[in-house]
Amino acid sequence: MLLSRHTRRREFISLLGGAATWPLAAHAQQAMPVVGFLSTRAPSDDPHLLAAVRQGLKDAGYIEHQNIAIEYRFAENQNDRLSALAADLVHRQVAVIIAGPTPAALAAKAATATIPIVFEVATDPVALGLVASLNRPGGNVTGVTNLGVEVTPKRLQLLPTVTNITLLINPSSPRVAEALFTRFAGGGECAWTYASRPGS
Repeated sequence: MLLSRHTRRREFISLLGGAATWPLAAHAQQAMPVVGFLSTRAPSDDPHLLAAVRQGLKDAGYIEHQNIAIEYRFAENQNDRLSALAADLVHRQVAVIIAGPTPAALAAKAATATIPIVFEVATDPVALGLVASLNRPGGNVTGVTNLGVEVTPKRLQLLPTVTNITLLINPSSPRVAEALFTRFAGGGECAWTYASRPGS
């Protein structure tokens, strides 16, 4: 499990690309191993992050169209599409699935127990049920997290006069919301509520 609290996001995502190369060694005899990329977003949302993933792969010796192929699946912010997209990558028998953010990682895990999955999440992957523990993930899932959910409650302690806080969540990611609310509201003097609001 790769962890980072302070790495800038582009560098953080390049770690994700690097981590995805670990399972590729098992497919070294193939003419061109295939990496699956599963995202909740649209291709145009984060082009710099796609570049960072490719850079992480390149740093480990894997270059798209030269010695690996990448199958991209984008839900385009429609999380109800993720299950079918993940199943399609499994059907393609990709060597590894890079998945993120959290809803994509959960969909990938639900789709396969055998294909290695490398995730990128900002929440606690143990609380989400992605891995058994941080130091021993177990199963076919590992990844990188900045553990922002761990840091945010500490930051809120810098606002001593705040007594009521509302957390807005994505209704298409209820497990994420539950994990966030449980972690944020677990201590302190603030009264917490959370509300679901559909995206515009």
